[in-house]
Amino acid sequence: MNSEPEISHDPMYQLLREGKVDEFNTKKQAGEYCNLKACDFRSFDLRGIDAAGLDFRGAYFRMTDLRGIDFRGSLLDGASINGAKISGTYFPVEIAAQEILLSLEHGTRMRVKRTKKNTSGS
Repeated sequence: MNSEPEISHDPMYQLLREGKVDEFNTKKQAGEYCNLKACDFRSFDLRGIDAAGLDFRGAYFRMTDLRGIDFRGSLLDGASINGAKISGTYFPVEIAAQEILLSLEHGTRMRVKRTKKNTSGS
């Protein structure tokens, strides 16, 4: 995973960069592809984004407004939320509250707790 956040040329990322969350949501719901992995969302206002099914692994959310976003259906492994506004935000149950707090206060990358799959067939 790249350690540096990326300012992507992906058109969907650019919509978010320009603050066009409603337009992003409309295009996403219409099936438009977007690659948001390891992107730099520093200081964005993402309130209202439809985050279901989005891949934010390795993303950088420093000082980003994430209030009210439902990330339960999103991939956030390796994302960092240092100083972000997170009031009312849902995080995936696989990310422990301690991980969220460490990332919020110290900028650590959040680790997702993986469950072992039963391969014995029973």
